[in-house]
Amino acid sequence: MPYPHIVLACDPPRDWHQPAETLAQAIPSSGVNLNAVFYVAAGAGPHPCVVLLHGLPGNEQNIDCAQAMRRLGWNVLTFHYRGSWGGPGTFSFAHCLDDARAALEWLQQKGCDGDLRIDPTRVVLVGHSMGGFVAANVAAAHPEVLGTALLSGVDLGEAFGQGSSRDIGAIDANVGVGAGLHILAGTSPGSLAREARDRASDWALSSYAAALETRPVLLISSDDGFAPGSDALAGAIEERGGALLRRTHIADDHSYSNSRMLLQEILLDWLGAFESRR
Repeated sequence: MPYPHIVLACDPPRDWHQPAETLAQAIPSSGVNLNAVFYVAAGAGPHPCVVLLHGLPGNEQNIDCAQAMRRLGWNVLTFHYRGSWGGPGTFSFAHCLDDARAALEWLQQKGCDGDLRIDPTRVVLVGHSMGGFVAANVAAAHPEVLGTALLSGVDLGEAFGQGSSRDIGAIDANVGVGAGLHILAGTSPGSLAREARDRASDWALSSYAAALETRPVLLISSDDGFAPGSDALAGAIEERGGALLRRTHIADDHSYSNSRMLLQEILLDWLGAFESRR
């Protein structure tokens, strides 16, 4: 596996026998197929895998991070939750969790089948924004997931579930219904705010600390106002003596628009540490 700083500087030598590939995939979840892309790392493998989870609605896809992680030797699976970006089905926060679990199970099954150069025993979840919440929730319920990274992870109850009109406005600022966009199907800012309020307690990021404390957790926050959720999770893990927690703050916006290379460097360094633990 190449060193992270080399991955950021140049492409690795091409493997002419088993080159890197970018493959469209359909992942079944609750009767619909999720639109997915699987970035297969070069070489015989089997390779460790990242499930990369986007946020609400996913304007920032973090594909530059996906490409960098693949150059490091990791396969990367990305997908759109049902009801988002033209995909079938109805969008909801609960459905996002179901879809992420379906993606993890798909990846594990493909690995057991010997397809796509996947090591099903070495999988981590990386989530941005709402996807950070999804990553923490799913990893907490799946102890076989080796580690979890939250990039500006959002505590839904704290951000959107306070029971005020500002919640709807905050969601609409992300999904763009008021601006005439149609990114999410079968939902509305109001219904998503109600869902966040109704599930605020059991979906709090800090509630996942007990399940995550013995595994590597990376928490990256920014100046977007969502840092308190990550801070609460970090504090809960530290109180339990979790020794594999890494945290960092980047003074940038929610999408790390001015710090993309730094974001990749932090992610690659975190992933590289998994090799030393094998």
